Amino acid sequence: MGADQNHDWAKIAASALDWWREAGVDTLVEDAPFDWLAAVETAAPLAFPSPVAPASAPALAALPDTREAFAAWRLGEDAPEARWGGAAIAASGPQDAELMVFVDCPERDDRETLLEGDTGRLFDRMLTAIGRSRADTALASVCTRRPTTGRVPRDIADRLGEIARHHVALAAPKRLLAMGDAASRALLAMSVADARGRTHLINHKQGSITHVVATHHPRFLLDRPAAKAETWKDLLMLTGEIAS
Repeated sequence: MGADQNHDWAKIAASALDWWREAGVDTLVEDAPFDWLAAVETAAPLAFPSPVAPASAPALAALPDTREAFAAWRLGEDAPEARWGGAAIAASGPQDAELMVFVDCPERDDRETLLEGDTGRLFDRMLTAIGRSRADTALASVCTRRPTTGRVPRDIADRLGEIARHHVALAAPKRLLAMGDAASRALLAMSVADARGRTHLINHKQGSITHVVATHHPRFLLDRPAAKAETWKDLLMLTGEIAS
């Protein structure tokens, strides 16, 4: 028996060509002959440059460990805000104050002390309501200069928080009032909305404890007077007249 002589070889060839064409083959032969049995030369591997390790961030200088040195450093060239515009405003009040208040930054109309103008007048009334005044209250800010946006910049918020907590550790007040979201985040690592309604404790190395209460900033209260009722409860919690 021989091969089947009834195959239509033209159709078979055309079918094969169609299959190769659909597979993407567009050239069947080349003008120059090609030695299909020749050994294939292996291309040299591509050389890639060795990965460069990212540059490590410069180590942050240790913060001064005395109140006097810290106060000078805070207004000096090494402070994070040293190159911002505007004048730096120092913390105020007696060093041995039992009550310390922290805000975010100077107000637009602050010139010599924190919380001047309308915001300051409301703040003074709040202190009077709990039997206090600026004369016996330490007042400080997370930023010694006012940021362009009026908000603590995110890129240095952690560093400023570290500095604020160091300030509190040096002062070691009996009670601390964090006014506004930025101050609450810097000192308690939480928003004022989450921190309100209870007393927080900061334990110091020398064994003393600071009782911390977070509340609204006077600036916020001027815009939303209805929130004054909440702040009044916070102030009573700060003085211990109501339990947290």
